[in-house]
Amino acid sequence: MSPVQRQLSQLLGAWRWKRRAEHSLYSATGIHCRSFCSPPSGPEEAIEIHKKKLFLWFSHLPQEEKQFGGCFSPETMHVDPLILERNAEDRAGLLTSPLQTLTPSSGHVTVEQLFETTDAWREGRGLNVLLYGAVGTGKSTVVRKLVLDWCAGTTLTHFKLLVPFSCEDLGQLSKAVSLMDLVGRKYLHLRKHPLLGGEGNQARDVLFLFNGMEKMKLDFRIGATELCSDPNEVLPPGVVVVNLLRKYLLPEASVLVTTRLSALDRIPQKYVTRYAQICGFNDPDRQRAYFTSRLMQHTGETTHNNEAHGMIELLYLNLQRESQLAAACFLPSYCWLTCATLHFLHFTDAKSPIRTLTGIYTSFLRLNFGGEVLGTGTGTNAAIQGQHNSLMLYVVRTVGKLAFDGVTNKRTSFSEEELEQWIGGKTKTDEELLQLAMFRTDVLDFFLAPCVESFKHSPEDPSKIDQKRYVFAVPAMQEYLAALYVVLGENKSALEKMTKQVSLAIGQASEDVSAIFNILSKFIPLRIFAVFNLLKLFPKLYEKISIKNKGSIARTMAAEMFRTEDRDNEDVLDQMEQSLLGVHGPEPQQIFEAQPFELYPIFMGGLLHYGNRVLLQQLGCNIHSTTVAQITHALRKYLVKELSQPQPPEELMDLLLLLYEFQNPRLTAEVLASIRSICLTNIRMTSLKCFVLSSVLSCAPASYRLEELDLSSCLLTQDKLPMLWPAFRHTFKLNLQFNSLGPESCILLRDLLLDPESCIRSLQLCDNTLLESGASTLLEAFPENQSLTHLSLMHTGLGDRGAQELAERLQQHKGLQELNVAYNNIGDSTAMTLVDACREHPSIHTVHLYLNPLTDVGKQSLYVRGDPKSDIGRRVKVLASVTEGSDLSEDWHPILSVIQKNISSWDRQRVKEQLKVFLRDLEWGRQQQQSFWKRLHFRRVEKGVRQTLRMLEKDTIPPASGKSK
Repeated sequence: MSPVQRQLSQLLGAWRWKRRAEHSLYSATGIHCRSFCSPPSGPEEAIEIHKKKLFLWFSHLPQEEKQFGGCFSPETMHVDPLILERNAEDRAGLLTSPLQTLTPSSGHVTVEQLFETTDAWREGRGLNVLLYGAVGTGKSTVVRKLVLDWCAGTTLTHFKLLVPFSCEDLGQLSKAVSLMDLVGRKYLHLRKHPLLGGEGNQARDVLFLFNGMEKMKLDFRIGATELCSDPNEVLPPGVVVVNLLRKYLLPEASVLVTTRLSALDRIPQKYVTRYAQICGFNDPDRQRAYFTSRLMQHTGETTHNNEAHGMIELLYLNLQRESQLAAACFLPSYCWLTCATLHFLHFTDAKSPIRTLTGIYTSFLRLNFGGEVLGTGTGTNAAIQGQHNSLMLYVVRTVGKLAFDGVTNKRTSFSEEELEQWIGGKTKTDEELLQLAMFRTDVLDFFLAPCVESFKHSPEDPSKIDQKRYVFAVPAMQEYLAALYVVLGENKSALEKMTKQVSLAIGQASEDVSAIFNILSKFIPLRIFAVFNLLKLFPKLYEKISIKNKGSIARTMAAEMFRTEDRDNEDVLDQMEQSLLGVHGPEPQQIFEAQPFELYPIFMGGLLHYGNRVLLQQLGCNIHSTTVAQITHALRKYLVKELSQPQPPEELMDLLLLLYEFQNPRLTAEVLASIRSICLTNIRMTSLKCFVLSSVLSCAPASYRLEELDLSSCLLTQDKLPMLWPAFRHTFKLNLQFNSLGPESCILLRDLLLDPESCIRSLQLCDNTLLESGASTLLEAFPENQSLTHLSLMHTGLGDRGAQELAERLQQHKGLQELNVAYNNIGDSTAMTLVDACREHPSIHTVHLYLNPLTDVGKQSLYVRGDPKSDIGRRVKVLASVTEGSDLSEDWHPILSVIQKNISSWDRQRVKEQLKVFLRDLEWGRQQQQSFWKRLHFRRVEKGVRQTLRMLEKDTIPPASGKSK
């Protein structure tokens, strides 16, 4: 024995001796040591452990729920859906409309009330409650809340033990097992618990919960399922459940079963004590409570609180109008989707993880259809396994096909005949008919709802008034499913489908033939087997057709993205917000059927992202990497081609969203290489849009520069500027005019000018309330920044003191060429000081001083100082009025253009006074002129000024465009 082995043997012996000594000591003192993994000492302790573990398990939430913030808990987020007790005769009755006022014979009940003892059930037998509802009505949520409340001791307290099971898990068990072992297998701490032993009537304190009964094979025929009353007898799981419901096994125990509508008759009526239907949120108050619990969770700041309150109020108004959104939010699942979308639209920031709109919709479908397969709907529920039976894939091939037809033909509503055509299709076998019946009962109403507008607005044709029409529960779902239908390749032509089948069949045959060919070629000349090489033609032929099809998808995406007729629409994100919060104002007199589908190409791009493809693969919808590569390669070419023409701001914002949804840095960088300027003027830049813009530009290389980034009239505030920092560093000319930036915003702008990686040459801040303090902060960057050449501080509240400080600091910045301090309440003395400082500056050539309270003498002095007759000092163009001495200024048009385009936001009385001053200048200049043509030119300008004055007096000023010189 080696020394190491000898040492180990000695240590082992010492450890065994110590254990024997401890055991004898504990035995002598009456203290018993129990290992950590051994079962609890008593039934009460086992139940306490059971409650703690159940609470931990059922408190766990899917990843999708974490987007609402870290302070999330099921207790604070839950809103009880409407639960109606049904009689056995009308148990299958459905609500005719989600918006109808419910006046059922039996009112709203809670789950706890369903387990109150009734005279209809014999003493000594537990209750069997069947809780059912369609997809999305909230069955799983009710179950989760029920278990958590029982663990906390707030409901169903007369049950000492609650044992929940997932029927999906039970349906996958192939091994026979007893009830005791079934419970012990899932809950080790309940192994051999006396309440489950069947002795006496202890089982009356037990409640079994079976969630999702439609996923389990239950057969109540005596010939198929033997009777069993022994909890220790080994039987298939389905037989155990059947005997529990028969009350043959543990008859005193109560059972709660949840299932879908299509499986309602799987349990014979005689084995059900009570039927209860989950009917979702039938009134706006429940929906509002749900929105409040979700949207107010994450808000810690006062600003976000106020914004969330405002959203909830707009939502409530929209719901009260019985809008299409109210019909969709009848299902709690769509309330979740609405909250997730609004959270994405309004509360996205740089600190939150990357989320996309496509990802939200994909996660929404995974939450509702993850792992679902399409069964036959028969009593045996013989679900045919395999990817081709994925319920989500069935949805794509039916509802997605309908959505694609609507997008192609620009239609959002469908008649019952059209539903029959696209959803029913050509069914051939009884199995397909059964699957279709189950799908229509459980799933179809989840996606399609009766059109609310069709009842409010009668069509022109009276014969069609009674024809019910259907729309997608939320408009974006139609575009998502249509995009998924295309990207999955379900819209192949008959030739493409046939070519694929032939290619696969011949490809498999060619493998076998090639093996024989390799053997026989050693004995027989090769030319005899040359014919077999033709077999390789078909796979290559299909590959060519496949690549061509992917190219057509990319071409469709680019064509839909840049449709000319959609250019007058708002950007996609604003359209989505309006669809949720509503458009408040007079309702349109006419409903137009042809609507833009601008989300359709964006969803197609988002579906190609790897994260979404992983989620779709879990739903049985596979998008292969080769497909993504082919579409991406073709899409880059088409996008670059389309961007060779300037695009409206709304279209450009949609393009940025497409690139963001795609989450492909390489493609984004290649597309950005063809973009030299980004003009988003008049786009309402929310925090999400700021984040999208910065995320997209962050994909470009560090050397990439935009000639101009125009964010004028975008409602920007100080809190949005940090999110735009990455975008600012990629531009030469930054236009932030006509926003809501205050003095604090200048801190970030100063740091931007001091950033060595920033190369801003032109900074336009017109019509922002920077004041003297903000300008002083901005000027702190002058000593170190030498890239800035044009600075516009027009109408920023500088005043004389701010202009005076600007004049003092001009010499610290040697590269400035043009300075605009118009409309800043600057007097004669300060204006002359500033012009003198500009004359001494080595590079400034133009100063804008119009719309300041300057006297006629002051304007003349400024004109003379800017253009000295002597050689002393530099010539500086001073724009103080529309006239230069007795001549009309060559810059009269931009000056008046600035005034006209900003009247709606500026002080109108002040503008009137300035226009009257301009008129006096024009009249005086016209009188001094001898030339007839110059006098005529003066009169033409006077006419434009007088027309603007008349518009001011009549209050008929058009809205500002936000553009300025």
